[in-house]
Amino acid sequence: MGPAPAGEQLCGAIGEPEVMEPALEGTGKEGKKASSRKRTLAEPPAKGLLQPVKLSRAELYKEPTNEELNHLRETEILFHSSLLRLQVEELLKEVRLSEKKKDRIDAFLREVNQRVVRVPSVPETELTDQAWLPAGVRVPLHQVPYAVKGCFRFLPPAQVTVVGSYLLGTCIRPDINVDVALTMPREILQDKDGLNQRYFRKRALYLAHLAHHLAQDPLFGSVCFSYTNGCHLKPSLLLRPRGKDERLVTVRLHPCPPPDFFRPCRLLPTKNNVRSAWYRGQSPAGDGSPEPPTPHYNTWVLQDTALESHLQLLSTMLGSAQGLKDGVALLKVWLRQRELDKGQGGFTGFLVSMLVVFLVSTHKIHTTMSGYQVLRSVLQFLATTDLTVNGISLCLSSDPSLPALADFHQAFSVVFLDSSGRLNLCADVTASTYHQVQYEARLSMTLLDSRADDGFQLLLMTPKPMIRAFDHVLHLHPLSRLQAACHRLKLWPELQDNGGDYVSAALGPLTTLLEQGLGTRLKLLAHSRPPVPEWGISQDPPKHKDSGSLTLGLLLRPEGLTSVLELGPEADQPEAAKFRQFWGFRSELRRFQDGAIREAVVWEAASMSQKRLIPHQVVTHLLALHTDIPETCVHYVGGPLDALIQGLKQTSSTGEEALAVAVCCYDDLSRLLWGLEGLPLTVSAVQGAHPVLRYTEVFPPTPVRPASSFYEPLQERSSLLPRLDKPCPAYVEPMTVVCHLEGSGQWPQDAEAVQRVRAAFQLRLAELLTQQHGLQCRATATHTDVLKDGFVFRIRVAYQREPQILKEVQSPEGMISLRDTPASLRLERDTRQLPLLTSALHGLQQQHPAFSGVARLAKRWVRAQLLGEDFTDESLDLVAAALFLHPEPFTPPSSPQVGFLRFLYLVSTFDWKNNPLIVNLNNELTVEEQVEIRSGFLAARTQLPVMVIVTPQDRKHSVWTQDGPSAQILQQLVVLAAEALPMLEKQLMDPQGPGDIRTVFRPPLDIYDVLIRLSPRHIPRHRQAVDSPAASFCRGLLSQPGPSSLMPVLGYDPPQLYLMQLREAFGDLALFFYDQHGGEVIGVLWKPTSFQPQPFKASSTKGRMVMSRGGELVMVPNVEAILEDFAVLGEGLVQTVEARSERWTV
Repeated sequence: MGPAPAGEQLCGAIGEPEVMEPALEGTGKEGKKASSRKRTLAEPPAKGLLQPVKLSRAELYKEPTNEELNHLRETEILFHSSLLRLQVEELLKEVRLSEKKKDRIDAFLREVNQRVVRVPSVPETELTDQAWLPAGVRVPLHQVPYAVKGCFRFLPPAQVTVVGSYLLGTCIRPDINVDVALTMPREILQDKDGLNQRYFRKRALYLAHLAHHLAQDPLFGSVCFSYTNGCHLKPSLLLRPRGKDERLVTVRLHPCPPPDFFRPCRLLPTKNNVRSAWYRGQSPAGDGSPEPPTPHYNTWVLQDTALESHLQLLSTMLGSAQGLKDGVALLKVWLRQRELDKGQGGFTGFLVSMLVVFLVSTHKIHTTMSGYQVLRSVLQFLATTDLTVNGISLCLSSDPSLPALADFHQAFSVVFLDSSGRLNLCADVTASTYHQVQYEARLSMTLLDSRADDGFQLLLMTPKPMIRAFDHVLHLHPLSRLQAACHRLKLWPELQDNGGDYVSAALGPLTTLLEQGLGTRLKLLAHSRPPVPEWGISQDPPKHKDSGSLTLGLLLRPEGLTSVLELGPEADQPEAAKFRQFWGFRSELRRFQDGAIREAVVWEAASMSQKRLIPHQVVTHLLALHTDIPETCVHYVGGPLDALIQGLKQTSSTGEEALAVAVCCYDDLSRLLWGLEGLPLTVSAVQGAHPVLRYTEVFPPTPVRPASSFYEPLQERSSLLPRLDKPCPAYVEPMTVVCHLEGSGQWPQDAEAVQRVRAAFQLRLAELLTQQHGLQCRATATHTDVLKDGFVFRIRVAYQREPQILKEVQSPEGMISLRDTPASLRLERDTRQLPLLTSALHGLQQQHPAFSGVARLAKRWVRAQLLGEDFTDESLDLVAAALFLHPEPFTPPSSPQVGFLRFLYLVSTFDWKNNPLIVNLNNELTVEEQVEIRSGFLAARTQLPVMVIVTPQDRKHSVWTQDGPSAQILQQLVVLAAEALPMLEKQLMDPQGPGDIRTVFRPPLDIYDVLIRLSPRHIPRHRQAVDSPAASFCRGLLSQPGPSSLMPVLGYDPPQLYLMQLREAFGDLALFFYDQHGGEVIGVLWKPTSFQPQPFKASSTKGRMVMSRGGELVMVPNVEAILEDFAVLGEGLVQTVEARSERWTV
């Protein structure tokens, strides 16, 4: 979809996941500032455009040097284009640490080392006797149960070692974290410290004593605790320098045992190291039942023993291979953009580093490869390898005492063993997270294989937050409800293994339950746990229930989404009992048309919007049934925006059914036109040319039956006239239909004669439809209005050669040449291009049912910002279509909500100045043709509109944006979208509920110079307003359906008529903005040039007054008189004219 502006590219995306923990989330403010400076469209088109570099003839034909030839050869072998190589190199420059910063970090690390080794020792006490701890520090660990055997004393670390990606040179900005391992002296530890959290208690006390002494040192600006990889049994101490370097680096201290202190055989995944009698406070069972294994607990101990060995392995493999390091850095950026490295169980940068090592050891990656090739190879491996089924190992030993991969698969969801063969590196990674990584890798490989010009931009520069990547999102809040779920699911062994972390214990069974229940509706289920925030050394560690909410993302399959039936086994099958147990009271026996009697679950959903939310019913039912989590604790975000496009009284539907009824009526009318008898020429084609007929009308029409009390009947014309003493009647817009007639040699060759023949056809069409089918018709010279089943269609007869006749220009010598004229272009657009576009978008809607909702929400938002007049229906429909035809790096939206968020992102980040938006309808444009279109665009940029949208039928001219928007209006839309997107995403991701979702739809009125407030009595679409009124005026429609013999008043909208008058009278002085969907305010902006004094001319005194300046007569706007004219022109419609005089001066 085109690259983002330069300043946007690194905004908020690239952080540093270290060996031990994902870096805290952060965004570069400099990038945002640059973005706001560079993304300006108000300047002339020539400025800011990408221009070709001009070289002299000597430079152009100079022979390449050996270095340049080598560079070209490398590019050909290692990259698929020179542009990609440049992009990768620039990205790596951006994320790498500069040498100056490295020197400052090294100096800070030396200071940390000196202070850590000087911390005084503490005499030995019992582990439960913690009176020696100073009052200002708390133990960073939940000591539950408190009673535990063992003694503790503090001694300075035996060794201080920097571990992790900082030494390897693979850490990336903006958040630089340096992990430091503190080897605790052997005297502190005892033989059985691996049991019952004794080691973890000593580790926490060790950190508490260090924290107390280091916090008093003036070197440190911040000393606080955090969890390592979100594991609450393993806190770490975070140190940041004081002063200007506070944000330079975060040093994380990790106490660890001496090498070979713990016997590896005691820490295998099948062993138990947390006794049930100690953890549950019960006496041991006398039946001799074995203790449940504690694989996660054992892994967390093993991780601390392997810090240095992992560093040695990584430095051996990656040490001198710059391409491998570049590849690891690119993979970290890739993970960060997809939020895969966040929170507990994330797929961290350490894991991808070890994965690169594995692929090097298995000869799938060579050390001479470039960073881009490493990225491709790792993504290819992830896309094609399921570690939840077939684990991998770095261990080359054939020692029979080592556990088998099957043992690890039994204990863990994802298996990737380190070189010892005993430690599972992916122990904390859930199956859902790994499947998400796999899915993203497959999407990325498809993108890379397509060799798209903007592949790099989409792969590494586009953030994919959960709310924008998944169709529906649900928050489980408060987390304390998961404690009850653990009891209901009988997860005592998992709780014991996870040290009481009921969120981690319940997460696996919870996701498995929902995946089974959602079945074919679901493509992917992902979860996101917010990283536990840091806490001060004087505070207690945060409890499990305080760590935010558990958020689940659902990526849905559109083909199975709207089914209301879950079909079970036949009643006499043994699986029927399992089906009944799984679905509970929802399951019932039903007889089907084929005679079979089956178990089935039927969900209540009548409209399309309700069917899209069936996953909500499934999720809340299963969670309440199996985990005791009530519906009040499940905050499901799937359709909060639906309210913006719901009809007046149809709160359960978003209008798809009403649109389908209108389209069905159009199909009936098409058949009637095809079958008409008595026309001089037969109908060759009937094509729709209205938003309703492509499912993108914001508020679909309903069958109308006018109440006679609201109108004065004009019997001679069988027409109605609105009465002055009644409110404005309902707005009825006719749906345009183009009727093509067959070619004939009898058609005249003169433009005016063709128009007269067409007018005759319009009259004859009305006669025949009335005679043969009894339809109410009204014919004019340009169209025929037909009332059918309460809908009004406007039929335009078209002659295929008429645009060509209008192009004919005769020279004085009598030569005829063809030249585009405004009339020919307009006719060609209305009779050929618009029907083709309507047909293509109608087909897109059949393929992607969410398209209608996305396009309508997008148009509703643009019009709510009072900018709808500047953007045609077709241009906004095409922008929405681009989200489905070119969704990369996402998949096509399956819900209006996620589609609307992506619309805001596309509008706010697309580089409209330097790129055309190519919408490849029906996939007609080849890659080569798209490249040619981009080249032609750059060559002709100054002659093209500000906003260029290209389709297969419109490759050069962007006909749908020829008349607007202007550069200033487009820039305003970009700014509003950039402000609305984070606000709306924050609302939707709030576990307490989204609050007032209409906030982003309300326009900013403070930017206007004058506000004209209108009377709701004369606003026919008043109920369509963003803040729909609780009560409005009756609009003269009968509620009972039935035939109507009178044609309703068409297109009568007083605010629009008033706007036309305002623009005609004052268009040279001001701009007028209005929301056609029930807006009560017209915003007025004075044009800056209109306030510059003009020389006196008697012919241009409208709206101006004469003043004397410097002895000369000049004219300036007479603002008071203009405001009075606003009110006079809109008498009866205008309530007040509010002038904001501080915003303008004469």
